[in-house]
Amino acid sequence: MACVAALFASLRFPSASSASPASCSCRLRPAVVARAPRHSRGRRALRRFDEVEGVSKKRRGIGGGGGGGGVAGGSQASSSRRDRGLAVDFKEPQVADFDDLEEDKFLNAVVKVYCTHIAPDYGLPWQKQRQHSSSGSAFMIGDGKLLTNAHCVEHDTQVKVKRRGDDKKYIAKVLARGIECDLALLSVENEEFWRGTEPLHFGRLPCLQDSVTVVGYPLGGDTISVTKGVVSRIEVTPYAHGTSDLLGIQIDAAINPGNSGGPAFNEQGECIGVAFQVYRSDEAENIGYVIPTTVVSHFLNDYQKNGKYTGFPCLGVLLQKLENPALRESLKVPSSEGVLVRRVEPTAPASSVLRKGDVIVSFDGVAVGCEATVPFRSTERIAFRYLTSQKYAGDIAQLGIIRNGNSMKVQTVLQPRKHLVPFHVEGGQPSYLIVAGLVFTPLTEPFIEEECEDTLGLKLLAKARYSLATFEGEQIVIVSQVLAHEVNIGYEHMGNQQVIKLNGTVVKNIHHLAHLVDTCTDKFLTFEFEDDFLVVLNREEAVAASSDILKEHAIPSVRSSDLSEPYVDIKDEIQKTSEDFGESPVTNFEMGIDCLLWA
Repeated sequence: MACVAALFASLRFPSASSASPASCSCRLRPAVVARAPRHSRGRRALRRFDEVEGVSKKRRGIGGGGGGGGVAGGSQASSSRRDRGLAVDFKEPQVADFDDLEEDKFLNAVVKVYCTHIAPDYGLPWQKQRQHSSSGSAFMIGDGKLLTNAHCVEHDTQVKVKRRGDDKKYIAKVLARGIECDLALLSVENEEFWRGTEPLHFGRLPCLQDSVTVVGYPLGGDTISVTKGVVSRIEVTPYAHGTSDLLGIQIDAAINPGNSGGPAFNEQGECIGVAFQVYRSDEAENIGYVIPTTVVSHFLNDYQKNGKYTGFPCLGVLLQKLENPALRESLKVPSSEGVLVRRVEPTAPASSVLRKGDVIVSFDGVAVGCEATVPFRSTERIAFRYLTSQKYAGDIAQLGIIRNGNSMKVQTVLQPRKHLVPFHVEGGQPSYLIVAGLVFTPLTEPFIEEECEDTLGLKLLAKARYSLATFEGEQIVIVSQVLAHEVNIGYEHMGNQQVIKLNGTVVKNIHHLAHLVDTCTDKFLTFEFEDDFLVVLNREEAVAASSDILKEHAIPSVRSSDLSEPYVDIKDEIQKTSEDFGESPVTNFEMGIDCLLWA
């Protein structure tokens, strides 16, 4: 397979204590615990297609800075086309001739972003990694706000922006992050920053072969950069940072580290998207990606409506195409339409109206083809996931289904997916609990990335990849390591093992485990792990040893701050089936068979 690098377009610089310059992606390097280089860890066995490796390398910091994105442009004919779900105000073109870019005022709306990052250390969850800095691009959208990529300000501690032609940097505040769509909204309170500026105007979705121009502050210099190309493709695209699949514009304009967050213009000077990633391979060249204004408008409308980013909803089903005539006939589907429901996530609202074996033939009145595509614009088709991505969390969708040969209509509420193993940790800092030196933490994708997968074991990895949450709030809780002490003699070599029960009670999540430990009055704490491995500790001795263990390892507390909150029991727990996990990978994609990347 081709060596791929789907990388974020942000430059990275060493911290103040570093002696030599460096260039790498905006993912942070482990600073406390020595670990195997991320690029040397084998994660290929569970992945498909070259795009998978691209995301994986982005995560591990291979290949320097990240990929950018591109821009899509539209002629006046394309600007007259309407795009479904777009909810931004479109203005008249600001310039008649886009060739005279240098004299156009709207270039001054593109600013350079400087961010200082401090990421959590998931192996040692009570501390953070070493800070580093990066740079990217952003642009003004009006009302005192800037738009950039979420990965440009990930784990930020300080964000500064600088206007074109200015030597002063201004402090910016992150108002919202859309992890799935890789967008972030910034504000600058200093009125001097906005003096004499004009916001950019959004344009409509472009057409194929429309001219595009990418503007930003990439590698190679300090001043603004302009590159040109054309729209190569428009389709549902994997988003490397958000591990989701949303509408994306592929372009052939040159994209370099630092372009991330910069605008893409059409020939009329309208912004038609945000540069955010590239695809690099020995077998492909000049493939950049732009977040279109349909996705941008969804993000901005979501923030305006809810005061925060709530995410892109999904049906929560695993689907199969119905291309084979015999398969359609056996399901009593009269025509070449529809997709088969293979599985419904227990935590999805659709689980109350959809069943395994149902055939979805329409979504809000739009016919679904047998290849899981729907009509797009006048002569195109696009992945079925596009329709759900146009909805907002809490919206209701009407589905036309065929069940046992009978046609019917059902309604379901759309909500963002609840992942058993989350791709991103909310709040930034992972939860942890230390009991007699045993470090308990929830299993997350960032933790898996930091650890060598050989140390996790195939069974735990299979659960992470294939299992579904059976009730809201469920987590896989593991012992990441054991801090040696006489109270835990014989258990020192444990690591990355899932705890199943404590004193006979099934552990639902890390907060539930902390509650069970706090309320235990038995003489012993009996932990049951995977494969019936037992750890038995004297409860009083475990409590007494805590202060020595914390002092020895310079740990501030036996638990993370979120576990100090009162525990609320989960009442709507769903009983697990006899199967430990399903047969298909758990992803953000409706079509598991077309999975392109892991987080």
